[in-house]
Amino acid sequence: MRRTRQAFDEQMQELQLRLVEMGTFVESMLENAIRALAEQDVKLAREVIAADDTADDMDLAIEKQCMRLLALQQPMARDLRTIGTIMKVISDVERIGDYSVDIARTAIRLADTEYFKPLVDIPRMADIVRQMLRQALQALVNRNLDLVTHVIECDDAVDRLWYGLLDELEGIMQKRPEVVPQAIALLLVARYLERIADHTVNIAERIAYMETGRLETLAPSHRADYQRPERAEGGRASD
Repeated sequence: MRRTRQAFDEQMQELQLRLVEMGTFVESMLENAIRALAEQDVKLAREVIAADDTADDMDLAIEKQCMRLLALQQPMARDLRTIGTIMKVISDVERIGDYSVDIARTAIRLADTEYFKPLVDIPRMADIVRQMLRQALQALVNRNLDLVTHVIECDDAVDRLWYGLLDELEGIMQKRPEVVPQAIALLLVARYLERIADHTVNIAERIAYMETGRLETLAPSHRADYQRPERAEGGRASD
C-alpha cells in the first residue's frame, strides 16, 4: 500500500510539473506576441501562432493524465481537489495561449503601419500579467496562499491600466479620426491582456480552493461603479 501511495504521489508531482511546463510555454507565447507587436516582427508573430498547436497538445496530454489518475487510482479528497484544480487551470492557461495568438495576429495586421505613439501601457500590462501567471504557477507548486493573494491584488493594477488606456484612446480617436483603426486594434490588445489577468485570477482562486476546500470568489468583482481616471485636456497617448 505504501508503495502504491508513493507511486501515486510521484504521478501527482509529475502532473503538476507538466502544468508548470505548459504555463511557462504559454507565458513565452505571450512575451513573444507582445515583442512582435512592439517591434512589428511578423516572423515572431507567426511563430507565436504556430506555437498554439503545441500548447493545445500539452493541454490534452495533461487532461488525459488527470483522467487516468481518476480512473485507475483511489485519490483522497485532497487529491481530488488537486486533480480538479489542475483540470480547471489548464483550461485557463489554454485560453491565455489563445489570447496570445490574438495579439500576434494583431501584430501582423499592424506590422506595416507607423504607430502614432510609442507603446508604453500595453507592454506594462503584459509585464504584470506575465508576473501574475508565473506567481500563480509557483503558488500551485508550493501551496503558497500568500502568492495567491498577491496575484489577485495585481489584477487591480491591470484594470487601472486598461481603463486609463481606454479613456486615453477614446479621446485620441475623437480628435484624430485617421488613427481610429490602429487605436481600435491596440484597444483590443489591451482588452486581451485584461482578460488574461482575469484568467490568471481564476487560476489563483482555484489554487486557494485546492488548499482550503472553500470555493469562493476572492477578487473584487469588476464593478460597474469603477472610478475611471479623469482624462486631462489634451490627453496622454502612450499606446
